[in-house]
Amino acid sequence: MSAPPEPMPALRGSLTEAWQQVVAHAPDGLALRHDGTSTTAAELERAAETLAAALADRGVGPGDRVGVQLQNVPEVVMLMLALWRRGAAAVLLNPMYAGDELRHLVTDSGAVGLLVEASRHEEIAALVEGTDVAWLLTVGEGQAGPELDEEQDPEHDLATVLAAHDGRSAEPVAADHDTVALLTYTSGTTGPPKGAMNTHGNLLAVAATSAAVMHLTPADRVLAVAPLFHITGAVIDLATPLLAGAAVILPGRPTPDGAARLIREEAVTCTTGSITVFNGMDRLELPEDTFASVRCLHSGGAPVPPATVERFEQRHGVYIHNIYGMTETSSAVIAVPPGERAPVDATSGSLSIGKALPGVELRIVDPDGRPLPTGEPGELEIAGPAVVPGYWGKPEATAETFPGGRLRTGDGAIIDADGWVHIVDRLKDQINVSGYKVWPREVEDALLGHPAVHEAAVVGEPDDYSGERVVAHLTLAEGADVDADELIAFARERLARYKAPREVHLVEELPKTLTGKIQRRALRDGATRT
Repeated sequence: MSAPPEPMPALRGSLTEAWQQVVAHAPDGLALRHDGTSTTAAELERAAETLAAALADRGVGPGDRVGVQLQNVPEVVMLMLALWRRGAAAVLLNPMYAGDELRHLVTDSGAVGLLVEASRHEEIAALVEGTDVAWLLTVGEGQAGPELDEEQDPEHDLATVLAAHDGRSAEPVAADHDTVALLTYTSGTTGPPKGAMNTHGNLLAVAATSAAVMHLTPADRVLAVAPLFHITGAVIDLATPLLAGAAVILPGRPTPDGAARLIREEAVTCTTGSITVFNGMDRLELPEDTFASVRCLHSGGAPVPPATVERFEQRHGVYIHNIYGMTETSSAVIAVPPGERAPVDATSGSLSIGKALPGVELRIVDPDGRPLPTGEPGELEIAGPAVVPGYWGKPEATAETFPGGRLRTGDGAIIDADGWVHIVDRLKDQINVSGYKVWPREVEDALLGHPAVHEAAVVGEPDDYSGERVVAHLTLAEGADVDADELIAFARERLARYKAPREVHLVEELPKTLTGKIQRRALRDGATRT
């Protein structure tokens, strides 16, 4: 039996310094796996050094921003490491963004360059005319290699640029905990997208605490199933395992069937993704040993209903642990530790999202920001080293969302006497039925207890008599045969009558964000009415 892996040294300094500790500690350790190709820590460091030299030639230096609009491929990792060496920040852009949506983020961030798919080079070059973007680099489908795709232009092709800079490097630029490492755009609690300034200190704090709670070691193989353009993917599925010396498995464009295949073939031990991904896997006919290597399965992005966790565990033998974070907290700040099971709140029926990670301060406040007693519902407020200093170029929004440096999350929550946190719902999604408050999640969780229900989303709609009425939109499990009246009756057996849905709409698919979150706002606008 081999000796257990030697633990990594404690993280310190900048992200570049922390990564270089990993390389010095185990240069031959596996850092990345993608499309059957392995990359060691030393190889990844050399690629990042070379790219940093190419960026320096393009004038990229301290404080600059560079956008990256790719799927989960090695070039994203290389660019992040190279930018951090230059004291610059990566602007994470969803590959689905186009038109005014993409131009707004590029303009707002002041990005000086972009790394994009080769097939979109001409489109994006035209789109960013008149912005601060001075150059584009491109990546063909999959990982850059020595052979150019037909769509790739040698002047802009990343692989060609790297080959031209082979053997060159740029000295790391000094960065500290306050240097911005990522600019990640979020709608926040209200309003148009805002760029959260995730600093080196923020990411180091989250990487250290998340690796500790997940017990990550260099022996682990972490599947990056969350998109790298999302804070969960960038920090929990990428930065955290990299800085723990673990291997990161990159799936390209993550899909449920692709993720399940990689979990089995690559002997994945941990992954963190949205509940949508796990629901997608649950619909597949998978080999019995698919999750045999998994010891750590976390779901973030949206609270997980108790019935979903129970169904997944019964079928696949793996318990899904909740994990909670926001773009404004640089990802995870609350989690259910591996080996522990989250309790269900007796009042709201919500499954706990976990307990505060080390260094994270939580409290529940009223609308005026006054702390509430233990067990009282209110708005979740977060403080600690993971909380970003604010939004890029938006001092008024920063002051509103981060009063006194504390993050007002917009999430309705309860913290019990043992420190378990229960997210009741987004405050703005609360439904008012004849003066009675209804939390959509409580209704959704009740409906998800029916074996025929696959996904549920509940909203309030105007009602002349009661002010608002409860309306449920549901997708059904494969082959299920049930009607709306039966589901309404099922809910009424489990909920107070005013909480039970007055209407149930059975739909093919629920509207979701590009990262898999169900969009209740779209439902209120009638997006799925059939």
